[in-house]
Amino acid sequence: MKEQNASQPLIKIESLVKTYQTGAGPFDALRSIDLNVYPGEYVGVIGKSGAGKTTLINMISGIDQITSGQVFVNGTAVHELKEDALAHWRGLNLGVIYQSFNLLPMLSLRDNITLAMDFCGQYRSGKSEQKALQLLEDVELAEHAHKPPAYISGGQKQRVAIARALANDPAVILADEPTGRLDTTTAETIYEIFDKLIQQGRTIVMVSHDRSLSKRVERVIELADGQIVSDTGRSHAS
Repeated sequence: MKEQNASQPLIKIESLVKTYQTGAGPFDALRSIDLNVYPGEYVGVIGKSGAGKTTLINMISGIDQITSGQVFVNGTAVHELKEDALAHWRGLNLGVIYQSFNLLPMLSLRDNITLAMDFCGQYRSGKSEQKALQLLEDVELAEHAHKPPAYISGGQKQRVAIARALANDPAVILADEPTGRLDTTTAETIYEIFDKLIQQGRTIVMVSHDRSLSKRVERVIELADGQIVSDTGRSHAS
């Protein structure tokens, strides 16, 4: 993980608009979003279904194109990257964790992690396997390293997804409803892992419809109808 200047925003969003064309006409999923996230922050983005939470994650990661405005991550103008460069940049700089895990079923847990390294040109024979095993050890799954995802539980799959997100030592971790498919006890285990990552100096942006997330994070941003309606907790002056 590269050293970051704590006084400069790691994520900087300016006048962000995302409009989708629908059968009923244009729909503004995000409307004039301005947001700074600083190194080491643990940010929860909360809102009802349709508030724009996942759209915001997709704008930060470049998975979807913005309509207007600017998105910078660690100094890179994400909105200016072309598709091929964007996929490579994303793999190196962001760890994205989804509600649906997105593990490849034909690969072992270890190989799901090393594939993330290979995709970005970071694979090194022997060393990458060793790093993958260490990441699985960190989430207490090393003994399952050679199993395919079908042989582990949903909570275990999410822990593998977190390990995979850390494969290339990214500057930012984006988590989209990471506990949405998990029971309360299993979700608690996932939150404990995120707490440890924050203690290590990671930067996390997590979105959820569950308002209880506000008790777990340091900063809470509430979205409604594509706009930020409140922003509370630790943050730097813009």
